Amino acid sequence: MSAQNWTPAVKAGLVPLHPLTFGALLGRPFAALRHNPKVLFGFAIVIQLVVAVVTLVVVGGVALATFSRLESLSPSNPDFYPVMWGTVAINAAVVLAMSFVSLAFTAIMQGVVAADIGYAALGKKAKLGTLWQRMRPVFWRLVGWSVLQSLAAIVLMLVIGGIIALGVVAGVGGSGEGVAITVVIGILAVLAAIPLWVWLSTKLLLVPSVLVLEHARLREAIVRSWRLTRGRFWNTFGVIFLISAIMSTAVGLVSMPLSLLASLFMPVIAPTGGNDASEIVAIIIATVAPQLLVYVLQAVAVVVQCAAAAFIYLDCRMRYEGLDHSLISYRERQDLGATPDELGDPFAVDPERAVSSTPPPKQQPTYAAPPAGWAQYPGQQDPAQQYPAQQYPPQQYAAPQAPAAPPPPPPSSRPAPPAEPAPPAEPNSWTAPGSDGA
Repeated sequence: MSAQNWTPAVKAGLVPLHPLTFGALLGRPFAALRHNPKVLFGFAIVIQLVVAVVTLVVVGGVALATFSRLESLSPSNPDFYPVMWGTVAINAAVVLAMSFVSLAFTAIMQGVVAADIGYAALGKKAKLGTLWQRMRPVFWRLVGWSVLQSLAAIVLMLVIGGIIALGVVAGVGGSGEGVAITVVIGILAVLAAIPLWVWLSTKLLLVPSVLVLEHARLREAIVRSWRLTRGRFWNTFGVIFLISAIMSTAVGLVSMPLSLLASLFMPVIAPTGGNDASEIVAIIIATVAPQLLVYVLQAVAVVVQCAAAAFIYLDCRMRYEGLDHSLISYRERQDLGATPDELGDPFAVDPERAVSSTPPPKQQPTYAAPPAGWAQYPGQQDPAQQYPAQQYPPQQYAAPQAPAAPPPPPPSSRPAPPAEPAPPAEPNSWTAPGSDGA
């Protein structure tokens, strides 16, 4: 690589460009609030307040109008019961319609968060307008997915309610066996519905992220989410369960003391029922203030849960389809000055690497994998290196022999030098005592 084409390594941002651990999947969604707080946190609070105000105005207005008409009729009037059932039906329809409206706002929040996490994976911090441009083509698909989830929940509740209604009818008829059987069936239906709902919601958790980042159709998004979570079910369920438990605990710890304080201060603020205008204002403030704080925490919970689903989507694609390599290549070419047309869409699905109906290979931890060339069990060769066995002939080694004596030196032609005379012996100067020389 030449010096002109050299770029520094891609910096680690909100989304690490490698498969994420369980701890990263649990902590990064909370970091998403700090990455782009004006867009995510502010938009979530606005959505929560708009939904609450619109629901309160519409449901409250319809209920006030319908029940005030009902109060104008006496029970002896023949039109009382038709008007009563009509009032109940109208209010139920309005509540159901407003629930679908809130689902539309929830779909918008899911799309915005998924788009923001996608831009964060590219090292960008997008504005709300940019995020809306990303999710606008699939907005109605997100709404359709939210409505489909609600219809599934309604059907499930109707089935369980029908079983309970059968039990009530059997109890009215006086059949003890019928009541017992219906109660058992109802309990079993509820117990079976809970794991079924958890399983389906976990397997289809990635549908909003697939819709926004891949611009897929609704059916394709359902299939993609089902395949991407294959082999990652318990990891996905664990992350969502812990985040939901954390946020539910936080909302409960904040809302319960505030509600208790509001109920304790109500008799102090308005001991006579709030006839004065100032007392009425104080009652409204004491009632609304805790609820506003709860809305703030609910907005945080929605953002964190949606971000967790987006992070799980990125992690599954990095593990199964090599999305991390595509993102690294995209950011390196972006640093080199490539145009948007040359860069393309890094989240586009490569048909050759996309997960299929065949289950992905079972992942093995790196610390449990044997080194290259080592066998896992004694007598077993490494499957990555299947070399044919080499047959070596037996070696015949000869017995060791003593080293041969060196040959004598050849005779020299020179005459031998004359021998030196021996030195004369020295006289012994010591004589024994008593000898002649004494």
